[in-house]
Amino acid sequence: MSNCCSTDGSCNTTEIRTTYKVDGVGSAHCQGIVTKAVGGLDGISAVEVEIGTGLVTVTTATEPDETLDALIARTVDEAGYDYAGRTAA
Repeated sequence: MSNCCSTDGSCNTTEIRTTYKVDGVGSAHCQGIVTKAVGGLDGISAVEVEIGTGLVTVTTATEPDETLDALIARTVDEAGYDYAGRTAA
């Protein structure tokens, strides 16, 4: 039994989607780089990156905190793009 399941076998998984703004995502190539970089971080189960807008939506099991935000910012910077912060929900 995985850690998301209760003793009665029901699963209580939570998915939280948080959107960030990344400047410089203007092509499918850029989209792929940002997706791979951010998607490789611990705690992130899915990543969607929009070409042109630079909106990066990540799915996590817990509410992202300042530590995750800083990690995403550093990862985006190391990938060669400009992290512009969280966007309003």
